[in-house]
Amino acid sequence: MNDYHVLSLEAPGGPATDHGVALRAEDVPWVSKQLWAPDAATKNGNYYLYFPARDKEGIFRIGVAVSDSPSGPFKPEPEPIKGSYSIDPASFVDDDGSAYLYFGGIWGGQLQCWRADGTFDPSQSGPHEPSGAGVPALLPRVARLRDDMLEFDSPPQELLLLDESTGKPLAADDHDRRFFEAAWMHKYQGKYYFSYSTGDTHYLVYATGDSPLGPFTYQGRILEPVLGWTTHHSIAEFKGKWYLFYHDCSLSGGVDHLRSVKMREIFYDAEGRIKLTPE
Repeated sequence: MNDYHVLSLEAPGGPATDHGVALRAEDVPWVSKQLWAPDAATKNGNYYLYFPARDKEGIFRIGVAVSDSPSGPFKPEPEPIKGSYSIDPASFVDDDGSAYLYFGGIWGGQLQCWRADGTFDPSQSGPHEPSGAGVPALLPRVARLRDDMLEFDSPPQELLLLDESTGKPLAADDHDRRFFEAAWMHKYQGKYYFSYSTGDTHYLVYATGDSPLGPFTYQGRILEPVLGWTTHHSIAEFKGKWYLFYHDCSLSGGVDHLRSVKMREIFYDAEGRIKLTPE
């Protein structure tokens, strides 16, 4: 994408108001091309837009832009967040005011290119990931944000995703459950819910935990595959009800890069499991 627009709703289902361009790639000094999926948070009376883009060397970094309005325009910081990499940032501000940024995406998102020593291996670009019996899957990342929301307060760390039966990390070959991209965090009745896309198998799934830093235990699927390659989403409370926001390609007849926003109400059962229909 070359720019971002902000849409707003007064009520579920619309109509939606397009507030125009919130941020352009050409206005961010460090960006070479390709603004990808962003997220936003509010704190300290300001609004913070977190966005991934390629730097001048073609490596994905995460930037932040600030506005005093949720509709923008947003003014970008001149450099990406120090220590950031990969794609799909998702911001989360907890009840105590502490803030976190979740991120990561394999294949095109370059997460698999980063070695343990912090160096970037371009030979792993493209559809590469670990595989083999007993090999754990790559994990999303999380970093605590400083109070000003502009930098990491601590280095990014892996967010552990565990099998609900064995307690072991999800396996790399388990493409129906392993993390691919589209991190999201929300909190419901004191429990933390980390949801994400499985990418090439097109499921939207979730795991739960007792801390925003994990570990998280896999719980199941939220959404079956939609028309389109992947399912990027968010989950938020709006006017006393919980909603799943996501996209598909139904309006474009399956043209993968022409995606439309959808929303639907979600529900929780007595054990806190996410349901698409009330019980």
